[in-house]
Amino acid sequence: MESSTERPGAVGAEQLDALDTADNEIVRQRVEKLRRLRGEEGYDPYVVEKWERRDTLKDVGARFAHLESGQTDDAVTVRTAGRLMTLRRQGKATFADLADEEGRMQLYFQVNELGEAPYEFLKKWVDTGDWIGIVGHPCRTRRGELTILVKEFKLLSKAMRPLPEKWHGLTDTEARYRRRYTDLIANPEVREVFRKRARIIASFRRTLEEHGTLEVETPTLSVLAGGANARPFKTFHNALGLPMFLRIAPELYLKRLIVGMMGRVYEIGKNFRNEGIDTMHNPEFTMMEVYWAYSDYEDMMNLAEELIRNAARAIGPLQIEWQGVPLDLEKPFRRVTMLDMVRDHTGVDFRGVRTDEEARRIAADKGLAGELKGTESRFAVLNLMFEAFCEERITDPTFVIGHPTEISPLSKRDPENPDYTHRFELFMCGKELANAFSELNDPLDQRGRFEDQLRKKEAGDEEAHDFDEDFINAIESGLPPTGGMGIGIDRLVMFLTDSRSIRDIDRKSTRLNSSHLR
Repeated sequence: MESSTERPGAVGAEQLDALDTADNEIVRQRVEKLRRLRGEEGYDPYVVEKWERRDTLKDVGARFAHLESGQTDDAVTVRTAGRLMTLRRQGKATFADLADEEGRMQLYFQVNELGEAPYEFLKKWVDTGDWIGIVGHPCRTRRGELTILVKEFKLLSKAMRPLPEKWHGLTDTEARYRRRYTDLIANPEVREVFRKRARIIASFRRTLEEHGTLEVETPTLSVLAGGANARPFKTFHNALGLPMFLRIAPELYLKRLIVGMMGRVYEIGKNFRNEGIDTMHNPEFTMMEVYWAYSDYEDMMNLAEELIRNAARAIGPLQIEWQGVPLDLEKPFRRVTMLDMVRDHTGVDFRGVRTDEEARRIAADKGLAGELKGTESRFAVLNLMFEAFCEERITDPTFVIGHPTEISPLSKRDPENPDYTHRFELFMCGKELANAFSELNDPLDQRGRFEDQLRKKEAGDEEAHDFDEDFINAIESGLPPTGGMGIGIDRLVMFLTDSRSIRDIDRKSTRLNSSHLR
C-alpha cells in the first residue's frame, strides 16, 4: 500500500502548516487521525461523491412527532445526513446530535444494531464536526426525545478543525464576521436570518412582477461613477487601458431603459461605495431600484409601503420589534416635509431664512459650527440641520419629502417652489431605508445640475456626481414622466429580522472584514 503522504489528497507538511492556528493541536491530531484512517482502514472520506438523502431532519421531526415515549417505528427507514454537533460515548452505546440546514436531532448508535466492526469504526474514527450519512428508524426515547436509531452510517467528510463552542468559542464579533462559516455552524439563528432574507427578496420580486415590472441587469463596471452622490471604488481595465469604477447605483442605466421604451423595470443587485463601515453601512450592499414610466414620487411612496408590508408578511406579522422598539407596519406611513421637521425639532422655519449667511449663523448658534465650511447655501444648511436634529428622532416609518434641489441633482423640481423637489426619503428608527424621485426629465435642467455637481467635484467634493454626457444624450431622446425608487435590502432585512448590524444579515460581509484587509 502506498503511504498516505504519497497518495492524492493526502495532507503534507505544507498543508499542515497552513492549518496551524490557535486550534493547531486539535488540528494536528485530526490530521494524524486522517492519515491513520487512510492507512489502517483504507478509507478516504473525501472520495465520497454522493449520498442519497431522502429525508431532512425537519421533515423527520414533523412526520414522527406522534411517536410516544419508548416507541420505535421499525416499518419506516429514514435516510438522512448532516454534521455531528456532539458525541456522547457510553460503552456499547453512543448518543449524538446531528444537524442539517434547518433541523437538529438525536442519534442513537448501539453495537447490537450496527455490529461490532461498524461500531468500532465509529468510536475510533468519527469526531464532532464530521459529516455523516445515516440510515435508521425513528423512535422516541424513554425521556421523550425524538431520535433516529441508527442501522447504518457512512463517514462523508472529516472536519480538521474543532467546532466553535456556542457560548465560549466565537464570542468576538469581528471573528464571527471573518469566519462566517463557523458562525453559521454554531448559530442556527444566523442561518435563519439568511433564509428570511431570501424570502424578503422573493417577496419583492413577486410584488414587482404583479405590477408588470421587468427584472433587468445593468453594468457593475462603468467608466463613470454615477447614480448617486458617493465616493466610488476605482479600478483599472487592463485590456482597454481605462480607469473604471464599481457602480455607486444603477439609476442612470435603468432610466436609459425607460428612454428605450421598456416601461417598468427594476434591478436587485450590489452597489459599492468607498465609505465607512459601521452597524448601518457596508461598502458593498444590496439595493433594489425600480422605475415606472408615467408615474411620480407619490406612486413610489405607495409602492414602498406595499413592498415593505408584503416583505414583512413573507416572514411574519406586520407588528414587529427592532432592538426593543415596537413598529406597526400596518398603519399608513407618515408623510412630512423636511422644512416642517426642522421647524418642529429646532424651532427654525427655513421658509423665513433669506440668506446663506443667516442660515450658517443659525446653524452655528445651534452648535453646528464645527460642521460648517463657511460656503454652505441655506439649502445645504437646512439639510445639515435635518441630519443633526431630526433623523435620529424618527421612529415610525416616515416619508420625508421636499428636499432642496441643490442636494437632489436627479429629481424633478416642485413647480410651485423650484428650490425644492418632488423627492422623498423613507426613514425608520432613525435610519434611511429608501430614496425616491419624480425623475428629472428636462435635459437642459439636468445639464445645468450636472455642471453644478462638476464644479463641486473640481472644488474637492469627492462625493459629487460625475458629468455623464451620454445620459444627457439619452434624456434628450425623450424620458417620459417617471417615478423611481431605491430601497436598501440589507437595512430592510435588519429591521424585519431584528438584527443589530448590517453585517449580521449579509453573507458577503465576511469578505470585507477578513484579516488581510484590516
